[in-house]
Amino acid sequence: MRSSWAAGLVETADGSGARETDAGGDRRRRALRRADGPRERLARLGASALADHELIALLLRTGRRHQAAEAVARSLFEAHGGLDGLAAADLCELATQPGIGNAKAATLVAAFDLGRRLAEVPLVVGRPIGGPIDVERHFAPRLGRRERESFHVLCLDGRHRLVREEEVSVGTLTASLVHPREVFRGAIRASAAAIVLVHNHPSGDPSPSAEDRSVTERLAEAGRVLGIEVLDHVVVARGGHFSFREAGALPPARSGPPAV
Repeated sequence: MRSSWAAGLVETADGSGARETDAGGDRRRRALRRADGPRERLARLGASALADHELIALLLRTGRRHQAAEAVARSLFEAHGGLDGLAAADLCELATQPGIGNAKAATLVAAFDLGRRLAEVPLVVGRPIGGPIDVERHFAPRLGRRERESFHVLCLDGRHRLVREEEVSVGTLTASLVHPREVFRGAIRASAAAIVLVHNHPSGDPSPSAEDRSVTERLAEAGRVLGIEVLDHVVVARGGHFSFREAGALPPARSGPPAV
């Protein structure tokens, strides 16, 4: 029977034993890990076969001392509660995470924004808006994962073609925050015939709150006084959209193409 110290021997061609060094073993283990790492699995199986954190690890490229890129990516996911939270994080927030820094944070922010741009079906100035689904496709990739509410106004001409888009406020929707003066200022400057109101729900549920309904009624009344029709108020969220027009909470459109 071999003595215990012989456990570290490997057989050579002539049958003699040679002790395997720790350095050699480490190199072999690293080589095995690399052979089945995210980059190699992506090459063999395609990106769809990788978990979210593995794709993030590829963007990071390197880890930090005593922690590989995949482990850093896992830590990022845990710190932000998953992919949605990570995608919503800003540059400064990401840069302060262990093993990230400014360069890697910028890479992540850029990658997420490219994804949002690919998912977005933009509204084009000069083209008519066909309905609330067009509004959702335009705004949901940008607003669906935001952690704060953001209120936007789409200004339209008499044929419901987009004239301009502007962000009016950021923060919880209230009558004091979304004042008719601010909402209609851009529409008046653009000589708009109608507007569409848009805001997001960070909760993921597009169902309107009592405050949403109150603000919508107040702005619709202001529009009647100004002669600028509020065609719709569309709430977008991860769970879809809610249209006040579709729900019958606004009067029928006075003119132009079918109501937004």
